[in-house]
Amino acid sequence: MSDNRKDNPLSTGTDYEALATRFRPIFQRIAEGAVERERTRRLPYEPIEWLKKAGFGAIRVPREFGGGGASLPQWVRLLIELAEADSNLPQALRGHFAFVEDRLNAPPSPQRSLWFNRFVEGELVGNAWTEIGEVKIGDVNTVVSPNGATWRLNGEKFYSTGSIFADWIDVFARRSDNGGNVIAAVSTHQDGVKQHDDWDGFGQRTTGSGTSRFEDAVVEADNIIDFATRFKYQTALYQLVLLAVQAGIGRAVLRDASAAVRERRRVFSHGNAPRVAQDAQVQQVIGEIAALAYAAEATAIRAAEPAQRAYEARFSGDEGIDKAANIDAELESAKAQIVVSELVIRAASDLFNALGASAAREGQALDRHWRNARTVATHNPLIYKSRVVGDWHINGTEPPYVWQIGGSR
Repeated sequence: MSDNRKDNPLSTGTDYEALATRFRPIFQRIAEGAVERERTRRLPYEPIEWLKKAGFGAIRVPREFGGGGASLPQWVRLLIELAEADSNLPQALRGHFAFVEDRLNAPPSPQRSLWFNRFVEGELVGNAWTEIGEVKIGDVNTVVSPNGATWRLNGEKFYSTGSIFADWIDVFARRSDNGGNVIAAVSTHQDGVKQHDDWDGFGQRTTGSGTSRFEDAVVEADNIIDFATRFKYQTALYQLVLLAVQAGIGRAVLRDASAAVRERRRVFSHGNAPRVAQDAQVQQVIGEIAALAYAAEATAIRAAEPAQRAYEARFSGDEGIDKAANIDAELESAKAQIVVSELVIRAASDLFNALGASAAREGQALDRHWRNARTVATHNPLIYKSRVVGDWHINGTEPPYVWQIGGSR
């Protein structure tokens, strides 16, 4: 087993409190505007800019390259803190961190170092993989074609989460010359890239998850990446972001429910105390919400540990260790997703058991927690996650690492 970390430093962890202290004042500013952004459906351009300038997009980049050097469990903890402030923000950065992770898993090269510098300088990467409409499962209508020294990208994607805020977009496309699947990293700073905020879901409304169109968009040759080289635990990493979002929502539910009970002055004639804050049944509701939020957060952080092992195993030279770590990463993220989604949805619903009908008024936007948690839980259907986990435990069937959605054939 070889270890080339001297020449290829890895992000294995840092002082978490020192790292988090850098960003907590920004998280507080983000939280202060979260309800208003929700009520007016105003995209968080300014909060994204605060995070960019503070280097949030480089927290996984090794410290030797100017990044934060955070491990994946530390990264999840920080995303949870951000999600507590506004659950839309970490999801908007989901594609960015996946692309960062892919570059972390790439062999050392001048091109990889260039991407690290871009991340440290604050540049963000969006995501554009999914096509909707008549496209059949397995097909890709977005095409990238050679054009002299560069390439041209044409096609349309939906669910382009975070791309409207990004400097680059990680686009899943097909080569016109040999039919190979690739990632085309395309700059958004050109006329050939057009983006639209047309996501109309009832939750996670300000993630910037709409349509991206590419019309002869220029892609540099170095930014055409063979999809077969994509890091193996990518699906697990995408789920870790969603787990962090859910756990952050759980913390926000506890925060808002506790504050509302503490401040409430109206009581019911058949209640148990002269103030709601002293009502034993209401206290029980808040206690149960606290336990649900705690379990969700602890599970999300634990689920990130095998992904960190998979990242480190990538450079171990031991295929057996590498494979085992990637299986663990996929299965643990799936098991966590199954249970955390239920915990947080329950907490977001139980919030209303502690309060009166006034809690349903739009001005407080307390319903956003349930809507957001329910929307996040629809990603990567839980029923299939459960089946994959069950098949592994019964039959030892290796989980799928990449899957697609599309029309049936």
